[in-house]
This record gives sequence, structure tokens and C-alpha cells, in this order.
Amino acid sequence: MRPPSRFALAATAATALLAACFTAPTAAAGQAPSATTDRTSLTDLTDLTDSATVVPIQTTGPADKRFNLVVLGDGYTAAELPKFRADVEKHINVLWSAEPFASYRSYVNVWAVEIPSPESGVDCDPSLTAPRRDTPLDMAFWGGCDAGSVQRALTVDSAKAAAVADLVPGTTGANRQTVALANSTTYGGTGGTYATASGGNALSALITPHEIGHSLGKLQDEYDYYGRGVPGGTYTGGEPSSRHHTLLTEEQMRTQRAKWWRWLGEESLSGGTIGRHEGGMYATKGVWRPSRHSMMKSLGFDFDQVEREIMTQAISAKVNLVQDHTPNAAPVGDDRALWVDVLHPVGGELATSWTVDGRAVASSVRTLDLRRLRLSPGRHTVTATVTDPTPFVRDPAVRGSAALTRTVTWTVDTALSTPPVAAPPAFTGHTSTDAPVGAESVVYADTTHPTGGPYRVRWALDGKPVANPGNDRDLDLGALRPRADRDHVLTARIAGTDETLTWQVDATAAKASYALSKPLRTVGKPGRTQEHVYDGPFTMKLTAADDRAGYVVTQFRVDGDGWYTYYGWPTDADAPFLFTPSGTEIDGLVFGKLGRFRAVPWDDATPEYGRHTVEYRTIDSAGNVSAAQSFRVRLIRK
Repeated sequence: MRPPSRFALAATAATALLAACFTAPTAAAGQAPSATTDRTSLTDLTDLTDSATVVPIQTTGPADKRFNLVVLGDGYTAAELPKFRADVEKHINVLWSAEPFASYRSYVNVWAVEIPSPESGVDCDPSLTAPRRDTPLDMAFWGGCDAGSVQRALTVDSAKAAAVADLVPGTTGANRQTVALANSTTYGGTGGTYATASGGNALSALITPHEIGHSLGKLQDEYDYYGRGVPGGTYTGGEPSSRHHTLLTEEQMRTQRAKWWRWLGEESLSGGTIGRHEGGMYATKGVWRPSRHSMMKSLGFDFDQVEREIMTQAISAKVNLVQDHTPNAAPVGDDRALWVDVLHPVGGELATSWTVDGRAVASSVRTLDLRRLRLSPGRHTVTATVTDPTPFVRDPAVRGSAALTRTVTWTVDTALSTPPVAAPPAFTGHTSTDAPVGAESVVYADTTHPTGGPYRVRWALDGKPVANPGNDRDLDLGALRPRADRDHVLTARIAGTDETLTWQVDATAAKASYALSKPLRTVGKPGRTQEHVYDGPFTMKLTAADDRAGYVVTQFRVDGDGWYTYYGWPTDADAPFLFTPSGTEIDGLVFGKLGRFRAVPWDDATPEYGRHTVEYRTIDSAGNVSAAQSFRVRLIRK
């Protein structure tokens, strides 16, 4: 996390503490321990890079045309590398469970860098007196084993992290985010250019989306404290530059059309209503945020709509919506077809529209046959505009930015003739066929481009042709409503050829089940919504089962609040979640209050007796979200 000093001292921003999420830093503002250390020799770097292996986890396209997430492992011996792979899978699937990453995962390449460690673990874990370990990236708790730091400040050698990340071809500091995972179950992490997290802690997978919110989206923390367990006081600055903090009232936001005025009054994705909730930027009073809680305030919840819009723009800004197009450096004749190849979000299709001399001539197609336009003699300007119509964005300035709108322009001269280009029918890019696709996914298949016009793509589900009007390069499986009680086979074929792609469609969501500690009594029959009666604390363990391999994210919510990622218990991933009437305080944060969510000790601790509904669901590795199931609990006074 980034401490308050980043608002005054920009130079400290890259090394600010992610550990503030779950720890109370003791260093003064501006004196937080660095997220990275650097004590590396050239010989060390040579040995390090020689021993590292780059493993592609998800490849959606050329690295230089994608946003690249590079995950490094430290303190995993050769025998423990399968554990590292499992930790990576968990972190990535938790990331894919949250919007907008779920919809834009196709914009992201994921790479793991495996480096066998001579010894298991990392330095100063969990204490300053713990043995030092010989590990490739020199990761260490206590800010690099500094007695003046805090335990959960987990650092990595910056020179080594950079050298190893540079092994991934096509990636640079500008198109990647690096996350270093330590082989540890102790909670810890830091933020900045090289984010860190402990690989095996219950909460560690929740750090990754939060930290990318900082690093990529420039989102600010919405905590109303800096040191854990200590209220943050009153904000005394001017109107924050942060897009999700303000001093304005709701009326002023609407009147001035400022900040998140377009989202006011809506049910927040992270729970409650988007409005004006006091606290943020490490202050308890005097500054307001959009939601009662969200990912930037309480890890485990989703980004709210305001943060999601910001993150959608930030992810999209790392790529170009137009991946390729008919060459336009010189005028072309009107005896050919123009084309654009675009990106393909998993959550929806991009829109393409065409104009000639400013007049609309076509939409929803990626190829424009100029011969059919019967252009008048002379020169004309043809423009293709590619836009992301996502409902995640409402600000026209964001929609019109280069992140979400791109144009390509050609000069067409009717006096020119176009030499034919040999382009045998073939698929040039497509949704990966190596893993099942989810039942709500948009699947794509791009082809070669002959000058005389496009090849058509024909789609079939379980052998039966399906209609796909307009842009035939994308198929929205969700619109076909594939049956959820079985899997399916999807094919794409270039018309008139045997060129075919085949996908397995995973239409069956993972199943979740719950186990509770023994109640005073249970009302209702098994197989129906049951009510469990308690007069005090009780535990809930959620488990998931899927018919396919891959880490499954399990979530729950209480009384219709925001969905919350289940992680076990903060101190033990294998322990069940503990609900109590007022919540349990752990290191200055509060977990498990039944009823209204409580994050910090000064939040309302009044026990909420009576009936409460707990819903639970799963999100599998293909992106399928299960239907919510529920049970009720009734809390009574002793």
C-alpha cells in the first residue's frame, strides 16, 4: 500500500507499503521501509537468469501487444515448484473472478518465472531472529530484515526482479506488472513497480487485484486509517485529485457533473449504494468515497462501479484495440476490401463503424468491400472507428479516449488498381483451444484477408449451425444460452474450406457446499433453505467441487451485501470463517461481524440479533458463475 507521504513526496510512491492493508506500520510518514532492496552484483544476475525458466500461463497474443502479468517465485526449492504453480493459479483465478479483469482477461498475458531456490522460505520469516535463507530473489519480511520496519513489509531485490522479468520476451516496464510471491504462509506484501505477496497465506491472493488497482489504475487507498487500530483523524487538504475521493456533496457532484455523479444512487457492486461515504485516503473524517466498502478499502470485495470504470480504462490503455489493418501509408483503389483486426474482450464484442467522407456506410463488420459502394470518381477518405461499448464506462471522455476508441483512415483513389494479394484461407488468431471456455464467454476467430473480400466464418454448437449476424469473427456464447447441465462443443469453420477450430464449452459451474458449527437447532428440511439458530459465535466452511481442473473461487454475502471472497480465516487458510455478533478483531481489523459489515474497531459494533441470510456461490477457472444458494441463521440472545 502507499502511505500518506506519497501525496507530498512523489519519490516514495513506487516503494510505498502494500502491507498497510493488513498491518499497522510503525514508521513515520515518509520513512516507510522500501518495497525493494538492491544488493546485487553482475555475477549474481548472470547466475540468476541462467537458472530461471519462463513458463507461459496464459498467452492471448504477442507480448508487445498485450498487458503482461509476470509472476516470480522466491524461496521455492526444486521440489516445491509445484506448490509455486498452485499459488500462481490461485492468485490468477482470484484476479479473473473480479471485474473488469474477468471481462478483459483476453487482453492479458500471464507468465510465471520459476527459479529453484537452494533453501525453502524467505528471510526473517516470521521474526527478525528467524534463520536467513539462501534464495534467488532475496525476499525478506521486516522490510528486508530491518528492525525499524514492520513484519509484513515483504521486500524483493529490485535488480534481480527486473533481470528476471526481462527474461520474458517482448515485455518491458511499460507493458507489464511484476508480482513476486514468497514461499511463506505469513501475511505480507508491498507495492509499487515490483509488487510482493506471500504465496500461501489465506489473504495473499486478494493483494494482487488491489495492488494492480494501485499500480495500473492509480487508485488510492480508501482506508480511514494509516496505522492499524488508530482512527485516521480529519482530512484537511483540498479537493483530492483521486477520481474516487471528494469533498463535494452529492448535490454538488450532480450540479457540477463532477467525480462519480453518473453512478450516484445505484446499488454498488461491492455492497450498499453508491453515494457519499465518509472516510478515505487514511482519514476518518472530512473526505468521502463512493461505496461503503470496496476492494480499495476492504480486500475481498469487488471494485465498485467507479473503480471498475477507472480500471477498464487503465487495462485498455495498455493495448491497442486495433491490432492490424489494411496498409494505409499510401492511397488504395476502390477495387478491394478494407479490413481491421481488433481485440476481443471475453465479456463483449467491440463495435466497428465505417464512414466515407464522413458519411456512415456500414457497422458491425470488420471488412468493408469498397466495390459495393460505387464511389464517385476521385479521392475519398474512408475511416474505421473501433469502440468498446462496455457498460462499465459512462464518462464520454473515457469512452472517447484512445483506450476505448481507435480509428484507422485510408485515402481511396478510384483511379488506382489494387494488385491481388494471395491470402489462402487460414485462421490467424483465435480464442485458445487449449482450455475450456465459459458458457458466457465471447469466443473469436480471425482469418486471413484477401483483397477481394472477407472469408466468412461459420459457427456451430454441438454440430448445429448457429446464427451470428453482423460481425462473424466473434460469437457470444451467452446469447445462445447453452444448457448448464452438460458441456458442449463449439466449432468455427472458414466457409467453403476444411479449416476448423474446436473448443470445449464448460457450461457447468462448480458446486459449493457449506458446513456450520453445531447450532442450537435447525429449522427446515435438507435440500431447502434451512435456518440455523445460534446464541453466539459460529463457523462456516465453504468448499467447492468442479468437474474440471482449475482453482475455484468461492464467495459469500450476508443480507444482500457485496459478494466477498472466501479465504478461510485470516490467520489460517484451512480454518473456517468465524461469525460473531460484533466481529473478531485481528491486528487492528475486524472480521466476521454478522449483519452489517464492520471493517475497523471504531465501526458500529452493535450486535444484530435476529434472522440473517447467507448466500454463497462459485466462480470457476472458465469464468462460470454458479447460481447463488443460501441458508439462514437466527442469532438470539443468551
